[in-house]
Amino acid sequence: MCVTVPGARSITRGETSTGGGRSELWERFGFALERWLPAFSVGSMTLEDHLGDIVRKARAMNGVRVSDAARALGMTEAEWEEFEQSGRMPRQVDWKALAERVGLNPEKLESLVRGWLPKVPPLETWQVLRRFTTQEGDNCVHAYLIWDPETLEAALFDTGWDVSEILEVVEAQGLKLKYLFLTHGHPDHVAGVGRLQGEVEGLEVRAHPRPAPRDLPDEEGLSVGRLRIWCRPTPGHAPDGVTYVIRGWPNGAPPVAVVGDAIFAGSLGRGNQSWELARQAVRDQILTLPPETLICPGHGPLTTVAEEKAHNPFF
Repeated sequence: MCVTVPGARSITRGETSTGGGRSELWERFGFALERWLPAFSVGSMTLEDHLGDIVRKARAMNGVRVSDAARALGMTEAEWEEFEQSGRMPRQVDWKALAERVGLNPEKLESLVRGWLPKVPPLETWQVLRRFTTQEGDNCVHAYLIWDPETLEAALFDTGWDVSEILEVVEAQGLKLKYLFLTHGHPDHVAGVGRLQGEVEGLEVRAHPRPAPRDLPDEEGLSVGRLRIWCRPTPGHAPDGVTYVIRGWPNGAPPVAVVGDAIFAGSLGRGNQSWELARQAVRDQILTLPPETLICPGHGPLTTVAEEKAHNPFF
């Protein structure tokens, strides 16, 4: 969702987030916000999943029925369903007991209840990494563009709904867009593939599996100027799910992992293919990266491996 805290400025296409701490509203009103905010704010963005989303995913992952979960917490089924839908808890509950009932880490869930937000360095740390956010209906999705400022070779990760601004930046910067890497084939991530192929001569599309015209990068990675890109399979949300790891940034900046919908800040991508496969793929292929690795999800704010290992209640 594209939802902002009242008074906050919405992110539009091409803007970047510098991360940061808790919102001013949270500092002023504390737990009272939990009653009415649909999601928590990171700068002018919100977490992709509110508390109800997270609990619903965990309940589905672990096969817990609504009736059983509600009964265990002394709630009616209607109250529980409203919580999952809105993220607003209608009464005081034992969050630790709730977490244990649906299979989440209690301490990490409680950190979300207290208002945890991922803290990340500004995107300027990585020269050059740009995020583009496009929207259709209530679906906001990110695409990421990297380039080497010396050679001007560039690569794009997913397209989002609209590539107009991406193409404008490519032209304005004089970039040589070599590759388009797709994290998975869901429509919000690939809507601009056809236009890019029509307007960027020699563009190589890398994805898995077909119908992408090229295979994934080999084990030695692919070069974009001084940068090198490796792939790590992260199925579960989608059978063709791939995470791309980018290294070789100037000034020793940490690796970057473009993860698609495998993981979100404080949450997990929906297990359309398999919940357990989705969680295991993240555990094996993303959370094993260096702690300072920047995680670039397809939705919601940036985060890091260290932040997710410390605060994501699915792990």
